[in-house]
Amino acid sequence: MHLRFAASLFCGVAIAIAQEQPPAPAKSEGDVKSATETKDFTVDPGTRIPLNLINSVSTKNAAEGDRVYLETVFPILSGGKIVIPPGSYVAGTVTSVKRPGRVHGRGELYIRFDSLTLPNGVTRDFRARIGALDGRSTEELDKSEGKIKSEGNKSGDMKTIAEGAGIGAGIGSIAGSTAGHVGMGAGIGAAAGATAGLVGVLFSRGPDAVLAKGTTVEMVLDRPLNFEPKEIDFSNAPPSRAINEGPGPLPSKKSQGSMRRWPW
Repeated sequence: MHLRFAASLFCGVAIAIAQEQPPAPAKSEGDVKSATETKDFTVDPGTRIPLNLINSVSTKNAAEGDRVYLETVFPILSGGKIVIPPGSYVAGTVTSVKRPGRVHGRGELYIRFDSLTLPNGVTRDFRARIGALDGRSTEELDKSEGKIKSEGNKSGDMKTIAEGAGIGAGIGSIAGSTAGHVGMGAGIGAAAGATAGLVGVLFSRGPDAVLAKGTTVEMVLDRPLNFEPKEIDFSNAPPSRAINEGPGPLPSKKSQGSMRRWPW
């Protein structure tokens, strides 16, 4: 009986104390906004950022250390907010160049991305690589190494030799008919033409690797990019201009026909 009375008394006291304590104040809209404004925004590693080339790059005239300039073409978001708007600038560096060989070997080009500048002037330094090339491009990308390779030209070389044989056969036929030996003249002319075509191939380089102005490439981040709320305030940033549009990827060298110069 005493225990029941003591328990009832304890419960009554606890309820009274709870009723006397004021309820916790609800968070105001200003408090919620303040908490949001202090939150950093992060672009995670592995994020793919599409870029447009502002200047052209080619294995024909590029050298190690040359600068490459690009701009973003699609907004990148974090936490529901745009942190990298279109028209942001990216600077890169040519780290290695290899010209195509005269007999075999393809042109090779390595590009590293170094920095990002937002429209309001905020800059981040990093190291990133190319993750994808424009689907219209004839160049190939080795994604494991970030190496851009020019297209091969074996079919173009064979076409050059065949064209030489055909031209030589025609000339030989004319010369042979004059001497009364059409077949012999055609055969000798074809052999001479094929030889000339082969010489032209041996003394000519294959296609260079070219990333033309306006080509779209994809940059893959290798580290997080962190921004404070005030750093992604673009209210006072200069108005964005139209995204740079150049001719884009060049057409395939194979589709343009033979560009060899004949020895004769």
